[in-house]
Amino acid sequence: MSAAAEIVFDHVTKRYAGRDAAALDDLSLEIPAGTFCVLVGPSGGGKTTALKMVNRLVPCDSGDIRIDGRSVRDIPGVERRREIGCVIQQIGLFPHMSVGDNVGTVPRLLGWPKARIRARSVELLELVGLEAADAKRYPAELSGGQRQRVGLARALAADPPLLLMDEPFGALDPITRLRLQTELRRLHRDVGKTVIFVTHDVDEAIQMGDRIAILREGGVLAQYDTPDAILAHPASEFVAAFVGEDRALRRLALRTLRDVPLGRLESDSQNQIPAVSIDTTVRNAVSLMLETKSDRLVAEDEDGNVAGIFRLSDTGALL
Repeated sequence: MSAAAEIVFDHVTKRYAGRDAAALDDLSLEIPAGTFCVLVGPSGGGKTTALKMVNRLVPCDSGDIRIDGRSVRDIPGVERRREIGCVIQQIGLFPHMSVGDNVGTVPRLLGWPKARIRARSVELLELVGLEAADAKRYPAELSGGQRQRVGLARALAADPPLLLMDEPFGALDPITRLRLQTELRRLHRDVGKTVIFVTHDVDEAIQMGDRIAILREGGVLAQYDTPDAILAHPASEFVAAFVGEDRALRRLALRTLRDVPLGRLESDSQNQIPAVSIDTTVRNAVSLMLETKSDRLVAEDEDGNVAGIFRLSDTGALL
């Protein structure tokens, strides 16, 4: 089994009985293995329908979806549970089961030995930022953010090459949501899975995605590209309106000072210039310069050493 899976939507269409418009209309896109792909758009765009079709909770009317070249129609149910992890907004933990038993749900269905399940549960709880001792607790004893972490650990339990995530952070407060978004991006770098992530929040899509598929009403694909390309070159008036008029500022949030050319700092001027981490986004750096009425910032590395200087005038060249 590969560490990550390639997903192909091949002219997929879905219509629900009693509705004139299609839920998904002739959707074709390729998601390379290891990609964090975000499906985003307004209500009625078919985001969740597309997600549910991957693990056959919703059948295709026409077209096909392939995982590593195999049609989802040809993958038996037990194998799908092994190859596809799911995380939903409501989390769906079993309240009568301990956290460790919740995490071990799929491995138990797959017949893993008890010792291996316990070891895997502890490993994953630590991976998502919880403690081994949390395995003995129950869902009711955890905060919303902790329960969402358990849901993520459960989805990873059988080491699937594909994760499906349906608005997993939608019900969380902004601080917890930001922490889990950061944690999920770190996990994606560490474990290298293919992720299909549904959200209605364009800011979340831009922050999380390697590639973004924007779906409009009627399940029509409006644009599929990298976040920077979509912000720089929206394919239609609909896309431009959906991502917002502040596209330039959102592009600046995609890069950190580590990613851009920095100037040389004169040693006698360091104490007069505000300093920030080199991992600060360019957008936040510009905001700080406007707030402090400074046209320059010093970027420092993890050890507090000066990495260089970033000037407000450098911003235009980045766009």
